[in-house]
Amino acid sequence: MTTNAMMPFRTKEEQVADFLREGIISGRIPRGSRLKQQEIATLLKTSITPVREALKLLSAEGYVIGDSHRGATVAPFDIEASSEVLNLRILLETQLVRGAVENVTGADIAELTVLAGEFAAAFSAGDNEAARAANYRFHHRMFEIAAMPQTLHFVQILWARYPFDLINRLEGRVSRAADEHDDMLAALIAGDTATAMLATRQHIETGFRELRESVEQG
Repeated sequence: MTTNAMMPFRTKEEQVADFLREGIISGRIPRGSRLKQQEIATLLKTSITPVREALKLLSAEGYVIGDSHRGATVAPFDIEASSEVLNLRILLETQLVRGAVENVTGADIAELTVLAGEFAAAFSAGDNEAARAANYRFHHRMFEIAAMPQTLHFVQILWARYPFDLINRLEGRVSRAADEHDDMLAALIAGDTATAMLATRQHIETGFRELRESVEQG
């Protein structure tokens, strides 16, 4: 493990974009929703400019569609396209986990433990929206630790095309995901790269398999 790590600096534009990504992935901002710049700026206590720039970034990544000046809409998803995204996620996210194992510090582990606890606590309280948001923060923070910003950027593009909001609404899925997070975190703490990568792969595959089974059953 390394002994010195700093949280990456984020511009206002990046902070707004991350707020919106989390909202879309968690389902707090439903697919098809209209995103109004002034409402977002007021909510986040910022000016229109970083909101407009954030929407341009999210449009490029595939989270939203439409004109950032006249308004943007949260993009729909295609489950067949998600099958291809699944394989790309496994490829890139397991590499990010490898990097996280190599770089993680005690402070990082403490932070990830708190985030995993927030996810489990939100589920226990019956607040599935908060649980989905905590799920996003847990994964994003773990991948930041890898210090592979280009790979994380491509993963965020893939996340835009992935039905997290639907997967995490499946009955019992949040509880199972909490257990899977524990497996990933335990391997990270142990410095066990192979197990951490395997746990990550299984976490991704299990969620998608459960969604496809649910869709097929109607």
